[in-house]
Amino acid sequence: MSRLGNNSFLVKGWALTLTAGLLAFAASSASGSIAATALAVLVAFWFLDGYFLYQERLFRMLYDDVRRPGSTVDPFSMDPRPYAGQVALRQSVLSPTLLLFYGGLCVAHVVFLTAVLIG
Repeated sequence: MSRLGNNSFLVKGWALTLTAGLLAFAASSASGSIAATALAVLVAFWFLDGYFLYQERLFRMLYDDVRRPGSTVDPFSMDPRPYAGQVALRQSVLSPTLLLFYGGLCVAHVVFLTAVLIG
């Protein structure tokens, strides 16, 4: 679980770094296409981070089943696919923490993109 959490932390760092760099470059060159690219990069990282959260939730469900007394799940099973129907990827991508982080950045990007296109 800590590796998945670490991946999420790294994805957030890369998303912030790359999109800020692209926005700085877009501001210096007044390029709307670069600002739009920055928004696309941010959305891609949002879905990647949501996918990591989705996988973490599946593995937690697997772990909960393995630790129950009398469980029929193999203790060394690493296959979370049987739990995929219980958690939706959409729920993970739109979780409150990711929605606040990436949604806020997307709003800022849209405001910036609008300012670049208008001005």
